[in-house]
Amino acid sequence: MLGKRKLGSQGLEVSEIGLGCMGMTHAYGAPDDQESIATIHRAIELGCTFLDTAEVYGPFTNEELLGRALQGRRDRVVLATKFGFAIGSGLQGTDSRPKHICEVVDASLKRLKTDHIDLLYQHRVDPAVPIEDVAGTVGELVKAGKVKYFGLSEAGVSIIRRAHAVHPVSALQSEYSLWERNLEADIIPTLRELKIGLVPFSPLGRGFLTDAAKPAADYTEGDFRRQSDPRLQGTNFDANLRATAFFRDLAKNKGITPAQLALAWILHKGDGIVPIPGTKRRKYLDENLGAARVTLTAEEMKALDDALPPGKTSGPRYGGKLMALVNR
Repeated sequence: MLGKRKLGSQGLEVSEIGLGCMGMTHAYGAPDDQESIATIHRAIELGCTFLDTAEVYGPFTNEELLGRALQGRRDRVVLATKFGFAIGSGLQGTDSRPKHICEVVDASLKRLKTDHIDLLYQHRVDPAVPIEDVAGTVGELVKAGKVKYFGLSEAGVSIIRRAHAVHPVSALQSEYSLWERNLEADIIPTLRELKIGLVPFSPLGRGFLTDAAKPAADYTEGDFRRQSDPRLQGTNFDANLRATAFFRDLAKNKGITPAQLALAWILHKGDGIVPIPGTKRRKYLDENLGAARVTLTAEEMKALDDALPPGKTSGPRYGGKLMALVNR
């Protein structure tokens, strides 16, 4: 069974590794609801009880899937979801107006078949709505019992501080991994100062930090990685494969998989950090959770840090339109 970690100082406690559910219905290949639900049930059995979803995944179908999967099991998990986008006949930009936040939460509660959301994130910062209004609205939802804890996603230092001053932020969710270390200069020090937890998404580099690394063109049509991750395209992929050679050799020498090493590296970065690798397959879930048993020495951590320092990765992590949504 997995251990527990605390996110923030407001009382939120979660499994030391969570499960990102986005890929079960969105972005990464064809859905397989039966296997996805079996994976969620297997995760709960193994103590991986921190589950991450969002209204925009699908849209809506991811929350509906979790609502079905968690019948009779809701009290065994910590459930995180997100608001912050305008959704019509597709994604239509950000929308964190207070009225919209309340509407989204009510709709999410129905899809998730629950009476409360454990951790509610603003999915992306909305430049048209003051973050103080966002934090105040979530605070009212906490008072109403619909939400327990407040989180941000891909927010910068100023937004984090301003939000936290209005209503305590328990967690920041952002991309963080051995090959995406942009948080280390100013975000992570700010989180530690304010006692806010970090929830890294894509801790396996969208599959790159696994045995199954492959270039963008090898993914199927419709897979997010085929069109929207420049790090996997052309010469960037080749350069990144060379850059991760030491990482892959160390995993082999330790008798573990690259995925386990990548997750272990994150877990060794601090107690207030909880990665949420995503999968819809039980075999990959079991592999990922094995990272909790991996021990890395100070020398191994330094060697990994030195082999893949910030800025070593070739290519940005998103194309221009998606990168513009990151508040940094």
